[in-house]
Amino acid sequence: MATRLLLLADTHIPGRARVLPDAVLAAADAADLIVHAGDWVSTAVLDELERHGEVIGVWGNNDGDDLRARLPEVARRRIEEVDVAVVHETGASTGREKRMDAAYPDDDVLVFGHSHIPWDTTTPRGLRLLNPGSPTDRRRQPHKTFLTLTVDGAELRDVELVVV
Repeated sequence: MATRLLLLADTHIPGRARVLPDAVLAAADAADLIVHAGDWVSTAVLDELERHGEVIGVWGNNDGDDLRARLPEVARRRIEEVDVAVVHETGASTGREKRMDAAYPDDDVLVFGHSHIPWDTTTPRGLRLLNPGSPTDRRRQPHKTFLTLTVDGAELRDVELVVV
């Protein structure tokens, strides 16, 4: 059975937006699992997403003690046959693949945030690195974004960067 995922990061509510965009909520309703890679800023975002489905999340550098009390710095979950890790920050883009291979040797996929820059690469070891960007704060990117994908056994399918 395939598992549909919604990947989010850097929602920064209420600083960058008052609420989650309708497209995010629709994608949350369609997902089997919601993954958020930190910088929620408000616990209201976590509460809202939990009303739409199961959430795996981590805290980011802009999250306070309230979110840090509810979320880990690094989360891990085996989804079907895929070992997924979630963290907010991975450091500079230069050398990221090599650093993440060393830091996450037992994982198949690493979901991260912080930069607001969508990212989809595979390291030399085969670790898939995914950053969904931000659905509320595009910074210097052309669009606000999030990712959807399907885990089917040991395979990632239909990885799609969704423009908000």
